[in-house]
Amino acid sequence: MKNSLLFDFTVDKATRTVFVNREFAAELSLVWDAFTKQEILDQWWAPKPWVSKTKYMDFKVGGRRFYAMVSPEGVERWSIQEYTSITPITNFKMSNAFADKDENPELPGSDWDLNFSEQNGTTTVRITIKNESLARLEKMIEMGFKEGFTMTLNYLEGLLETLSQQKELKY
Repeated sequence: MKNSLLFDFTVDKATRTVFVNREFAAELSLVWDAFTKQEILDQWWAPKPWVSKTKYMDFKVGGRRFYAMVSPEGVERWSIQEYTSITPITNFKMSNAFADKDENPELPGSDWDLNFSEQNGTTTVRITIKNESLARLEKMIEMGFKEGFTMTLNYLEGLLETLSQQKELKY
């Protein structure tokens, strides 16, 4: 079944936008939680062997997540996500910017729009990432965003499989 799940990654330089569409064989509420709960996010929001380390997260409109992706050598790459809109279980929007360890953002950043829907036990996540500048989009691409985010979403797929099995065992 995994091979039939949708995964599409498109870059549109003219609009400075990245479009990512990804299906997961998991129920909507579990996928939503994976994107919105710190304890789950930190298990997958970094391409291995890097790990995600959240300093704090307040998932509400106007709230923030301040986190680092940490390399095996201890190199930290900090980011700030600020939540600008939340429609529970179906959509949230956030601005995202790289930052230093003291929360000083490196601008320009990008605006993320994440949409969630479920059909027949498969949840689709549609992500639109609009960059403030072509230079930032090109920097993302140069840094291996497509490869890293693809790897990260694949880790999420495995984690969702494990979490779904654990949930089934509870009932």
